[in-house]
Amino acid sequence: MVIAGGGPSGCATALFLWAAFSGVSPGGTTRGIGPHPPRILLIDKAAFPREKICAGAIGGRADKALAAIGVEVRCPSVEVRGLGVVTSEGRLVEKHPRPIGRVVRRREFDAAFLEQVRARGVEVKTGVAFHGFERRRDGIVVQTSAGAITAKCLVGADGVGSRVRRELGLGRGNIYAQAIETDTVWCDADARERDDDDVLWFDLRDRRYPGYGWSFPTVLGGESMVCRGIYRVTHGPCALSEQGPDVSSLLVEELARLGLAKDGPFKRFAERGLAAHEATAQARVMLVGEAAGIDPVLGEGIAQAILYGRAAGRFLAKCLARGDFSFAGWSRTLARSRVGVDLTARRFALPHVYGPHRSKLERLVASSPALARAGLHYFAGEHVPRVELLRAMADGVGVMMGR
Repeated sequence: MVIAGGGPSGCATALFLWAAFSGVSPGGTTRGIGPHPPRILLIDKAAFPREKICAGAIGGRADKALAAIGVEVRCPSVEVRGLGVVTSEGRLVEKHPRPIGRVVRRREFDAAFLEQVRARGVEVKTGVAFHGFERRRDGIVVQTSAGAITAKCLVGADGVGSRVRRELGLGRGNIYAQAIETDTVWCDADARERDDDDVLWFDLRDRRYPGYGWSFPTVLGGESMVCRGIYRVTHGPCALSEQGPDVSSLLVEELARLGLAKDGPFKRFAERGLAAHEATAQARVMLVGEAAGIDPVLGEGIAQAILYGRAAGRFLAKCLARGDFSFAGWSRTLARSRVGVDLTARRFALPHVYGPHRSKLERLVASSPALARAGLHYFAGEHVPRVELLRAMADGVGVMMGR
């Protein structure tokens, strides 16, 4: 098997496939699907460590999923204990007694993640680019910059610009977003507007565009800093076409409001949301992570990429055991997985979050501590108490009815 892409979704797919055959479970080692894991080759065009633009927030649910198969990705990070939101309808911050996740630098995190893949005997070749593939009756020939590779199947984990996706003829996708970020020092405005330095902050006040601003604590070269950015949906059910300011202008405005200078170039990147009825697999080829599509509401990527890998790794293990490479059931399997249910809910919420009901939804998120606490538990990968869900539902009914 060839996995094209050495980011979180590619690494997670390899690790969960390895675990399914090896029988690694939360309680230790149990009987796996087969006596030996299949041969897996993971390729990536970059040499690691490599720069990767990303806000770097990872929900604790992703680290817990990896811990269940004995994997820990160690790298410099900032523990996060709270979520904060400021909207035109109000402001709310909730803290958790335990860390709910962390913020990492992708350059360090991805390199450490790839080392965990190597440590389990998976063959990794960096500096090798994917060029295309050709299906044959008994397999697939993957063309790379290092030559042709014959394999049983191919997994496209090569991100938003996925070459594998293009080779499948699937096109760009129906939901797209632009994001831009920069790292800054802490400023006086942070002391006035933030409660603590371990909170992920989301700013929804600007309704000129479908999206939000963020400010996350981060660590750069051992120094405590803030990653600030703008996320804007540019194509999808709530996009405003070319109306409104560009993400660069929005970030410049925010830095000016905070009294911060624009030092150095901004880091700009695109994101693809998972859209309904878009195929993510064909015979012997499947897509995972952002190659398929991630959360279109917030653009949350790392945790979902890892949970994509969990679903894909388990699915592939069963396919290999049966010798079935049609991948006909991947879309259904993904939709029924925890990450699939999450993505489906967010996809359907997208036109409402940034659409005609935006004002009411902002009022809800800014006035419901129960909803925030439920979000903290979910983000951390913990059981969400039923009482919090019931209170959040009651808050939602009250807001929608104008109380």
